[in-house]
Amino acid sequence: MKFNIETERLILRELRQTDLDGMFELDSNPEVHKYLGNKPVKTIEESQKILDSVFNQYKERGIGRFAAIEKSSGNFIGWSGVRLNTEYNMNGFTKYYDVGYRLIPKYWRKGYATESGKAAVNYAFNVLKLPELYATTEIGNQASHHALLKIGLHYIEDFYFEQEQLNLRWYKIQNE
Repeated sequence: MKFNIETERLILRELRQTDLDGMFELDSNPEVHKYLGNKPVKTIEESQKILDSVFNQYKERGIGRFAAIEKSSGNFIGWSGVRLNTEYNMNGFTKYYDVGYRLIPKYWRKGYATESGKAAVNYAFNVLKLPELYATTEIGNQASHHALLKIGLHYIEDFYFEQEQLNLRWYKIQNE
């Protein structure tokens, strides 16, 4: 799967095997996992499994998260994008498209989540022609809450995610 989306400051492209070290830097950071159930990865092998899962999503579903690359430095800063979620029963939904992002902390507070999220929504609506997208964030994650609202999603409700024992917020955006 090959795609390339450019924003003002970012390139969003398919994740590649060469992103493994960046994925490990991202997902081994406890700060990144503060609102994700506090389960950072401990080994590069765990990051490889995550990468393999995304490669599999590309093959089976035609979509998966995108690598987010900072144009000015060429650095892998995390991932963003759309995926078809079939792994979880999330707030009563078992098959839905969601928009999300996860960034290495030194790239936080720069507007990259919003910038990449808006590009992902555009891609989902204009290229994939999806009718709607959903998103979730942990109740305490105000930065992500604000980013999702800036991207254009609407807060719907709070719910308890039994599988991970997390209090989450549910968001939705319609393709007009």
